[in-house]
Amino acid sequence: MTLYQNFFQAALDKVHEEGRYRHFASLERIKGNYPLAYLSTEAGRRVVTIWCSNDYLGLGQDPKIIDSMKISLDQYGAGAGGTRNISGTSVLHSQLEKQLAAAHGCESALLFTSGYAANEATLSTLLRHLPGVVVFSDECNHASIIHGIRISGAQKEVFKHNNVSDLEQKLAKYDQNTPKIIVFESLYSMDGDFAPVSKICDLAKKYNCLTYVDEVHAVGIYGKNGMGYIEEIGESSRIDILQANFGKAFGIIGGYIAANSTLVDFIRSYAPPFIFTTALPPAIISGIQMGLDLIQKNNQRRTDLWTVVNQTKSCLLEAGFVFLDSDSHIIPLIVGDARLCKKVTDRLLHKHNIYVQPINYPTVPKGTERLRITPNPTHTPDMIHALVEACLETWHYFMLPLQKKSA
Repeated sequence: MTLYQNFFQAALDKVHEEGRYRHFASLERIKGNYPLAYLSTEAGRRVVTIWCSNDYLGLGQDPKIIDSMKISLDQYGAGAGGTRNISGTSVLHSQLEKQLAAAHGCESALLFTSGYAANEATLSTLLRHLPGVVVFSDECNHASIIHGIRISGAQKEVFKHNNVSDLEQKLAKYDQNTPKIIVFESLYSMDGDFAPVSKICDLAKKYNCLTYVDEVHAVGIYGKNGMGYIEEIGESSRIDILQANFGKAFGIIGGYIAANSTLVDFIRSYAPPFIFTTALPPAIISGIQMGLDLIQKNNQRRTDLWTVVNQTKSCLLEAGFVFLDSDSHIIPLIVGDARLCKKVTDRLLHKHNIYVQPINYPTVPKGTERLRITPNPTHTPDMIHALVEACLETWHYFMLPLQKKSA
């Protein structure tokens, strides 16, 4: 056992030495007071403001969603009872899949327990079974995409981030009749930038490829009906497989794919992670259904989100902060050093009661460590002011650069 323990300890020591050991903050979200939460430490419990949640619209605290889940618990009980094949499929599961398919203008949809599971299961299954397929993957794709491709054993080409010229050079190496899939995200959550979706779809048509898009960070926020960036730019008909989840803008948990009925049925029938995983509990499905209804029928939360996002960006710029700006709701403040990034977030938390997690390698490349700020509709002007003042004090304390204001 000593031999094994030494290996584990050495691996952990390396993570510590590189300054990227991950500490979990013990948080208790306060119902009705989001984005406030209790932080529990050895010194006691105090209130902090969360600025890095993926619950982009605050729907995880919505009374209608909570009530719908309570009703479902009383009606169906806690669990699904098994996998979808073994007593785990309820009327609610089937209803939601039909609702999602309709919302995306697709023939069919399939639920998974998480967005990670949806990506891994779909890609690994599709690539493992499609003879001679070559997959073309953006270098900044999520770990679930990378892992799904890796375990499939399929031939892969990794193209430079959002670089359609590099993608075309790689596509051109293969025969027109070679099965090909281009895999990308519509919105990349660490930089907050959008993919050149239309140009990628043009290449897919030119080189006879399937398109697979991850909309995890876009569904719920973009589009006329809140169904994502693909809906917003009118490219739904050119996407073969759309993947998204319910852990971000929906504020709950779970994932799904939407595509034509034959492809979805293929994944349902061949993907081990789907076949052998217990289904999502009915209460979770009820909450998602209510969230879908709220997102599609009322855009007020999205309007409020953009008000807060624009205010936050404006205040940060006015104070001299330089961040990776885009048209998205994600604000990455680059620090560029893992140890310093951790020190920055520790000071924000313990001195200013501002909770922002450091984003370090392997989530982002070494040297690009950052704070990933995600405003939501419940952040008030006072909270924005407190964030900016706290960041200013912390930047000065650690002598981090700020942009000089023009005279």
